Amino acid sequence: MKTFLQLNTVFISMVMEAIPFILIGAIISGLIQAFVSDRIIARIMPNNRFLATLLGCFIGLFFPACECGIVPITKRLLYKGVPLPAAISFMLTGPIINPIVLYATFIAFGNTWQMALIRAGSAVVVATVVALALSYMFKTVPLKEGTYPVEAAAASDVAVVVKPRKAWYLRVYEVMVHAIEEFFASGKFLVLGAFIAASMQIFIPTSTLLHWGGNPVTASLIMIALAFVMSLCSEADAFIASSFRTTFSVGPLSAFLVFGPMIDIKNTLMLLGVFRTKFVAALIALTVICTLSISLVVEGVFG
Repeated sequence: MKTFLQLNTVFISMVMEAIPFILIGAIISGLIQAFVSDRIIARIMPNNRFLATLLGCFIGLFFPACECGIVPITKRLLYKGVPLPAAISFMLTGPIINPIVLYATFIAFGNTWQMALIRAGSAVVVATVVALALSYMFKTVPLKEGTYPVEAAAASDVAVVVKPRKAWYLRVYEVMVHAIEEFFASGKFLVLGAFIAASMQIFIPTSTLLHWGGNPVTASLIMIALAFVMSLCSEADAFIASSFRTTFSVGPLSAFLVFGPMIDIKNTLMLLGVFRTKFVAALIALTVICTLSISLVVEGVFG
């Protein structure tokens, strides 16, 4: 009975914490759908694959979004014609490269900017490498509802259909309808993911995982696994990470702070609801490898 109550408490807290961000993400998705035209996207996106990826990394500075709500926004950007590497780099860095999360990291680690800057820099490197690698691995955007060429939207000679401009109140109505549909589409994956994450937290003791953290490689892998299992909101995970400072050094801590907002149980299920399974598997594998690699570099430089 006690275990069930613990599971219930963790599950409800996860869902209640994530729902506002899912709603914000759904609303932003609706605003993009109604007010951002394909022509605007084609105008601001560089044709160069690398420059488009870098631009995607820093969009999160202007769209503060939690990982719980980032997938609907990314899907809408892809439908609007944002190239795959730019959309993926935004999806991976958006929950990290925003003022709220960076300031929370600053506070959590004793009012110093070192860990916040390590987190931001590592996230940009990981997202850039992963997004570019995926753009070469997949020649079409692997959305479940259809595919189209990865770089088609970035080409300057793509024909853009000009539609009659709707009245403002019709576009507001369109935002509301789209946000409601997106909220419920993403919400079902959130609930399932939160239940799985809560179950793993209750039935897999943290001490079991920490036992294997004897060297930088295994320590970083343990922190990556913890980040995936705990499925924390990116606005709060820095405070949990700081509690591990007596157990882990800076490299594994950076792995926890980078990987968790990019990939956790909740958004993995949301990703599977939007993208094809093969693409999600490649995304997760590349993110693990790149996060582990950059954490070892961080450990060597700052450890």
